[in-house]
Amino acid sequence: MKRILFMLLFLIVGNAINSFAEIITGDMRTELYLPLLKGKAVGVYSNATGMAGDKHVVDLLLEKGVSVKAIFAPEHGFRIKADAGEHFGNEKDEKTGIDIISLYGSANKKPLTELVRPYDVIVVDIQDVGLRFYTYYVTMKKIMSACAKENKHVVVMDRPNPNGFYVDGPILDMKFKSGVGALPIPVVHGMTLGELALMMNGEKWLDDGMVCQLTVIPCENYTHQSCYVLPIAPSPNLPNMKSIYLYPSICYFEGTVVSLGRGTEAPFQMYGHPLMKGRTFSFTPQSMPGAKNPPCLGQKCYGVDLRQLSDRKIQKEGLNLEYLIDAYHGTGLGDKFFTRFFELLIGVDYVRPMIEAGKTAKEIKSCWKNDVRRFKKQRKPYLLYKE
Repeated sequence: MKRILFMLLFLIVGNAINSFAEIITGDMRTELYLPLLKGKAVGVYSNATGMAGDKHVVDLLLEKGVSVKAIFAPEHGFRIKADAGEHFGNEKDEKTGIDIISLYGSANKKPLTELVRPYDVIVVDIQDVGLRFYTYYVTMKKIMSACAKENKHVVVMDRPNPNGFYVDGPILDMKFKSGVGALPIPVVHGMTLGELALMMNGEKWLDDGMVCQLTVIPCENYTHQSCYVLPIAPSPNLPNMKSIYLYPSICYFEGTVVSLGRGTEAPFQMYGHPLMKGRTFSFTPQSMPGAKNPPCLGQKCYGVDLRQLSDRKIQKEGLNLEYLIDAYHGTGLGDKFFTRFFELLIGVDYVRPMIEAGKTAKEIKSCWKNDVRRFKKQRKPYLLYKE
């Protein structure tokens, strides 16, 4: 009996220690990927979030003798300085002198197949936030498709998903496929980029149903219930974890005339409009780095400050349309409230008319329950980490 109790105690303590063990990102596990890169011409898809401990992955690879020939930069640029949607050109990295190739906007007239052709391996090391409308995975899909056509190897150095603890939202109706929605997945997919890359291959979601030569370097000590605080802001207007947790619920204001706080010190943590009278909270968006021309620039907006909400409450609510519905009724703008961009973000055509018909957030959310159930079953073979 004593031996059984000891073993039980050992297992309990061991699991507790493991649950608090430091999460090791894929780029720190050099023993798993350096043999794949040595002697190869390597391109790296990354930005300032691609830190391997206290070194950027590009610097680490160079130290280890890897021949890094190019850096591929996504939306916001390699140094994460560009506004959302802002186009930027090619340049050279100030520190290493390596060419930075823009994969966002119209800087490159060449097809991506030509851009990846000179390299043997493309390394992906970038911090995603787990949302269908966040564009980093869209760029990864394009890279994988190009590499499949050119028979190039893609190595994804995986990172935790800060919104990886749940799945929520409707599956994208592919008639709304765009730069902010490239796959038939829910708004909150709950997967890491490595898992999503495996699913793209397995479900034949790359161009022409092709399959890319793919290796995923998994994180260590990570599960989908791990609380992972990002050490670096993944984009200019997601400055902290509260903004990242609110992002699945607040981003839809991008498809309306309402400000979500761009041009303030707390983007994605408030919402308002000049016509939302009767509110005690107000803010005035200003031009600033990362938000040079924000919605409602220079106008006093009345609305709601979400910064007082606890992270736990936000996480528990998941994708919450109550904020959007509140603003819709609060502005009284009717058809002028939404823009054409809204459907690209939400991914289906039934949410707007339901809001206009006065349906509650709970009633709307019930419409995508089956989507969530179906996707969780579909994604299961590709998960690398315990749910």
